[in-house]
Amino acid sequence: MQHLPYISAREAVQRVRSGDHVHLSSIASVPQILIEALCERAGELADVHFHHFHTEGPAPYGSPEHRSAFWDQGFFVGPNLRPSVQEGVADYIPANLFESQLMYRTGALPCDVAMVQVSEPVDGRVSLGTSVDCSPAALEVARERIAVVNPQVPFAYGDLIPLERFTALARDERPLITSTYASPSGVDMEIGRRCAELIPDGACLQMGIGSMPNAICAGLKDHRHLGLHTEMFSDGALALIRSGVIDGSCKAIDKGKVVASFLLGSGEVYRFIDRNPAVQMRDIAYTNDPRAIALNPGMVSINSAIEIDLTGQVCADSIGTRIYSGTGGQLDFVRGAKLSPGGKAIIALASRTAKGHPKIVPMLQSGAGVVTPRADIQWVVTEYGAVNLYGKSLQERARLLISIAHPEDREALERAAFQRFHR
Repeated sequence: MQHLPYISAREAVQRVRSGDHVHLSSIASVPQILIEALCERAGELADVHFHHFHTEGPAPYGSPEHRSAFWDQGFFVGPNLRPSVQEGVADYIPANLFESQLMYRTGALPCDVAMVQVSEPVDGRVSLGTSVDCSPAALEVARERIAVVNPQVPFAYGDLIPLERFTALARDERPLITSTYASPSGVDMEIGRRCAELIPDGACLQMGIGSMPNAICAGLKDHRHLGLHTEMFSDGALALIRSGVIDGSCKAIDKGKVVASFLLGSGEVYRFIDRNPAVQMRDIAYTNDPRAIALNPGMVSINSAIEIDLTGQVCADSIGTRIYSGTGGQLDFVRGAKLSPGGKAIIALASRTAKGHPKIVPMLQSGAGVVTPRADIQWVVTEYGAVNLYGKSLQERARLLISIAHPEDREALERAAFQRFHR
């Protein structure tokens, strides 16, 4: 099948105009060669907006020196752009990840140019590899659709893209960005054990990445017939898949298959999804749709928090007014899991920060974002226990949360609860 001739990255980015809104494929598969070429044009461009999930690696489009040319507005803020957002030279679009694609598809958020990294073509189609996210939506609506074909990108099954959809093709061969995570702490392992006790055999899981999710995966090593329907997974989940703990045999949809939208981990994870029919890398419109999530019985979502107040409001995107990360898919999966027959929505957090500050607090910090409202909260787990707030009144919630707070914080929390509720 004939396809467009390959052109240089410099030629490809000539298609970007001042004022354009540019979508980037994200996480481990950022099209760095296009970003570098576009930044070379910074002096001749103005007001180019970037949209993406969090990006790994260099982010020159968010630097103060390119402020007049580029304006970054991500759906999620990673470490590379966090200082820029907090200094006001980049910005953040609050969005449940499920709705990021909807913003493009409905035109609520313009998308003039889509710049993505893809696999080598197979039968006229390419895979978005480790980062499908909302790129299919961007590729549907954008004026210019630029692909970087990279043999390092795994050909993952799921939502494949016809090569003919692109208006320009470039090439790159640099490896995808990988990430390793610190070994779980003793606190992480205890939280992981308590979460595992809430998860029955045959459950279907959603969890994130990092030391605590890896600890939860370690706590699940003796479980059987688990499924995985998640927005992302990493090495901890891979170990459960390879050991047979995750086999998907009890799923009602995508039976026997692992479903995700993006990955970040070791090269071993990326190699695992390459041409693996047991893995489906899907549009965020599918993975994070609460209606689809709810179709799998026994769905268990496990998400983290920066802090939680005594009424059950969960902050997971900011430290006070300072944006730290983003809403992500937390509420998508909390709601989907609660609608699933036998499902559970778990918020797992250490009782204190690494610096010893309480994470169960009388009130959220001023300006803190509520990611999971108190009307949506269900299970909360710390190293000191697990409590179910669903159907509980404000005063009942306060007592339950105090019971799993750090022992040295409980007296102050009890005083705060008495001042608030007068009993």
